[in-house]
Amino acid sequence: ALPPGYSIAWSGAYEHWERAKERLWLVVPLTLVIILTLLYLYFRSLAEMLIIVATLPLGLVGGFFLMYLLGYQLSVAAAIGFIALGGVAVEIGVVMILYLDRALARQRELRGAAGLRRTDVEAAVVEGALTRLRPVTMTKLAIVAALLPIMLGGGAGSEAMQRIAAPLLGGVVSVAILTLAVIPAAYLVWQARGLKE
Repeated sequence: ALPPGYSIAWSGAYEHWERAKERLWLVVPLTLVIILTLLYLYFRSLAEMLIIVATLPLGLVGGFFLMYLLGYQLSVAAAIGFIALGGVAVEIGVVMILYLDRALARQRELRGAAGLRRTDVEAAVVEGALTRLRPVTMTKLAIVAALLPIMLGGGAGSEAMQRIAAPLLGGVVSVAILTLAVIPAAYLVWQARGLKE
């Protein structure tokens, strides 16, 4: 109980987070709608768009896990890191789908009028995923090499930068698994439905 004329108010980082949350509730859904629209306009396929978007939360798991291990709270800086991680995951997912589409188109050309069989789709998925292995690995190593000095450094501004870098660094592992295992598997299930064994 406070005497008349007194009040308690939170300020500082908490106040900034509360203001940022209000904006994020508007910006994040708007950004997702824009991403979904661009993905659909690019692929002209609802299924390919959904493969990328539905597997996106798996890409964020690593970021949340590293934040938990480091004891970081969700903040404006961490939210920026997660937005960047989501962008990296979607971009790499788009490139993986492109490689898979190209490999499947090659298999269609080889089979010609005979039509695709499930084994042809499996061969295309393996070829597309293996072709993408080196670029994905190089992208992940470049991100790790860029973010490790931020995570290990100190000094002015390092605390905020570490909270931006932590979701990206943790997400590198889960995005690699997502890109190299989950997306090709989902693509195979989608393309192989209804084909002969």
